[in-house]
Amino acid sequence: MIRKYFAALSLTALATAMPAFAQVDETNRLVDEGMNRSQVMSLAQEMTDDIGPRLTNSPAMRRAESWAIDKFTGWGLQNVRRDAFDFGRGWEIVSSSARMTVPRPLQLTAIPVAWTPPTNGMLSGEVIVAPMTKLRHFSDYKGKLAGKVVMISMPGTGSEPDKAAFRRWSSEELGKLDAFDQPEYDPEELNARLRRVEFVEKLDAFLKAEGAIGWVRMSYRDGKLVHGAGYNFRTERTLNLPGIELSAEDYRRLVRLTKTGRKPVIEFENNVRFDDSDRNGYNIIAEIPGSDPKAGYVMAGAHFDSWVAGDGATDNAAGSAVVMEAARILKRMGTPKRTIRFALWSGEEQGLIGSRAYTEKYLARREPKPGIDPKGLEAFYDWTYRYPIIPQPGYNDLKAYFNMDNGSGKFRGIYAEGNAAAVPLLKEWLSPFSGMDASRVVAADTSGTDHVFMQAVGVPAYQFIQDPLDYSTRTHHSNADTFDHLKAEDMRQAAVVMAGMLWQSANSAKTLPRQPLPVQPAVTDPFKVKDPDEE
Repeated sequence: MIRKYFAALSLTALATAMPAFAQVDETNRLVDEGMNRSQVMSLAQEMTDDIGPRLTNSPAMRRAESWAIDKFTGWGLQNVRRDAFDFGRGWEIVSSSARMTVPRPLQLTAIPVAWTPPTNGMLSGEVIVAPMTKLRHFSDYKGKLAGKVVMISMPGTGSEPDKAAFRRWSSEELGKLDAFDQPEYDPEELNARLRRVEFVEKLDAFLKAEGAIGWVRMSYRDGKLVHGAGYNFRTERTLNLPGIELSAEDYRRLVRLTKTGRKPVIEFENNVRFDDSDRNGYNIIAEIPGSDPKAGYVMAGAHFDSWVAGDGATDNAAGSAVVMEAARILKRMGTPKRTIRFALWSGEEQGLIGSRAYTEKYLARREPKPGIDPKGLEAFYDWTYRYPIIPQPGYNDLKAYFNMDNGSGKFRGIYAEGNAAAVPLLKEWLSPFSGMDASRVVAADTSGTDHVFMQAVGVPAYQFIQDPLDYSTRTHHSNADTFDHLKAEDMRQAAVVMAGMLWQSANSAKTLPRQPLPVQPAVTDPFKVKDPDEE
């Protein structure tokens, strides 16, 4: 009894001596979770080392979809689902090889071009240098290509970089981004782009008719990097001939040999296969439901798909892992006012198809133009030229969208996309992260990723400014795009900032100002003269 008395007395004294715990600020809770218990690099490692490259509709992408659903579900998110859209056929590389056999044996750095057919065994043939970029070039090679492997690229002379491959933005460079980009509207430019898309199929048909057995293009980067991007994923538009991409150094070596009178012979095997089991692509959607169903929702996204030369690490396992980590962090924060939705987009690499499908389904649609494939690559170029814009019932529900897709570099701020009225609120929401060097809001816009079509219909959708690192110089789409190029400190910072922007936009009494619903603009330069070299 005496022990109990003294024990009770001690506890009473301790309680008197210690102050009650104050409620911890929500931003500090968020930062603590994201910095001290981060899972972002583990998520990225599983995506890259375990699953590997995630080409849209490939078997690997199907594994990745199931993996992401399991993660979101395990963290307790709700309405976790696959959201289907019409895509086309899947494709994967089982194995491949390429080598020169004449004038000497030499292993070549090569990759099959995506969605080209298999060689059905080893294919061997003498190469012929026949660069073709326009229809009028075909006549130069008529009757010369039978039995040949056709080298279709101009070789150039090679180059050495004059800037460091790895870099971070300087304050001066970031300052230059704070400049309003005047919009341009040029329907003639659209027509030129559509012709370039069609040219690939016309070239393939010409090569087949001339009896060529395969084709080779040159990598657009030096340094033994290859990429293998291809866009004939629509079942009815599959190419006839197998194609490979050679490293720039190997390609130029073959060209030099032909110029000295040699007749190099190469052999290559593309053991690739199509997957027609399900032509639908799938965006992965997950939510943290809000307390006010009338308050709308905020959203973050990144594209989940990749090309197959590397493991799709910086493009874009980095963004996908950050979005998923933000979801994990925010699930631990409690219930927001607005629903927070997370999206892992598919089909981004083939023309933002997944996010475009989401935009058309839930936000606004545009009527397709006759004669243009509404699901092919042409639609990427054509979509923003279609008018009028027809809002869907959920158009006003999306209050803010934040995207990540520029490698693993840390966030330095956000592009305001020309929305001057949104700048003050974006700065307010970023202000808690100024010590993490993520405070800049710049007037410029940025293109080529999944916020673009939302922004094009007047929805407040934004891409973060990221340090470039070696994204554009080495890893983007290349065989060097592996986990090694992800920077853990940058990824943790990005996940915290992403989560912070979502949490504030989900709970703020303010919402981002919208730009007007776009209507068809006037031609920017009505006096422009068409280039006669454009076909």
